[in-house]
Amino acid sequence: MNNRVWICGMGAISAIGDTVLENFESLVAGNSGVGKSTFLHTIHKDSLLVCEIKKSNEELAGMAKMKPYLPRAAYFSAIACEEAMTEFKQQIGEAAYKKLRVGFLSGNTIGGMDLSEHFYDDFLRDKSSGHLSDVVYHECGAITELVAEKLNINRYVATLSTACSSSANAIMQGCRLIKHNKLDVVIAGGTDALCRFTLNGFNTLMIVDSEPCKPFDDNRKGLNLGEGAGYIVLVSDAIKKQLGLMPIAAVSGYANANDAFHQTASSAEGKGNFLAMEQALQMSGISPHQVDYINAHGTGTANNDSSEGIAIERLFADRVPLVSSTKANTGHTLGACGGIEAVYSCLSLQHNTVYPSLRMSTPMKDFSFRVNTQLIQDKEINQVMSNSFGFGGNCSSLIFSKTI
Repeated sequence: MNNRVWICGMGAISAIGDTVLENFESLVAGNSGVGKSTFLHTIHKDSLLVCEIKKSNEELAGMAKMKPYLPRAAYFSAIACEEAMTEFKQQIGEAAYKKLRVGFLSGNTIGGMDLSEHFYDDFLRDKSSGHLSDVVYHECGAITELVAEKLNINRYVATLSTACSSSANAIMQGCRLIKHNKLDVVIAGGTDALCRFTLNGFNTLMIVDSEPCKPFDDNRKGLNLGEGAGYIVLVSDAIKKQLGLMPIAAVSGYANANDAFHQTASSAEGKGNFLAMEQALQMSGISPHQVDYINAHGTGTANNDSSEGIAIERLFADRVPLVSSTKANTGHTLGACGGIEAVYSCLSLQHNTVYPSLRMSTPMKDFSFRVNTQLIQDKEINQVMSNSFGFGGNCSSLIFSKTI
């Protein structure tokens, strides 16, 4: 069983870009997608800011080359997967691709609930109205199946839904399938769309900021919800050598630890966070001081940033690497964040870039380390840790390594 799993394609769409390149350029420029909603119809439009992709469903259907009236999450997923697969296929050609054992693993948390809400509105007005087609794709697996059908993948298709760690766990499972020689290639990541259910739910928990969020700031007030999708193409070491591929990066370590502390909060001491990071490092074979950059989960909530900070300081002691959160750019994309931030981590390795944490002005008093607030492009980045910590204490950490 070879432990090397390579990344040979990437795709992303978010509130700061429709492609991987656009996302990277926005991160470097310090752009943020936070603003009032246009396509999410909510009574909170003027009071709760979100990171929305400014495309109508009709525009997204055209970009995804899919039929109209599908959930937004399916469009996001198809767009990002197509970009990732195009990059991969350009290296090997269609004929070689058809000979491979390919799987698709996708994480999401709301499925097609955005369309289900349309049905609910109609049904409330008239119980004889409402289109049942709006609820056909309600559950999470339906989104994955729609995109798998478009990609013509049927050997292995699975959906993971573990809150904010969904797509990170999809990447882990993809690596396991490759390491155990079940598949040659896996498209792994996740997608999620804004809907009233999640916005209202997070608002009820009183963890949504009415202003642009500021992760790891001592005066942080909560998160901004976002939407989008991110996927990477995972390839076995045998196929990489056989086809002479030039990978973007390697997934050298990963771990999931569920501390089951609370349904909607991390443990105060960051137990699951610490275990996930520690075990991911152990798998990668590198020591904590070899990590150059941590793309933190960093949502901007009081609980998350505190527990993650405690875990980071415990693990890295007085040698904490550069840390920042890109959720100030994209918002918290829930089931998609691990996939989107996997792409951002690989871009960090490719371009020796560390992104700034936007709007962080007052460091958290309880920690000795300081979150990075400046764009850095003059430091060699060889190892990146990406954290995704979900509700229920479902904590996941990935280690991405430079190929040379």
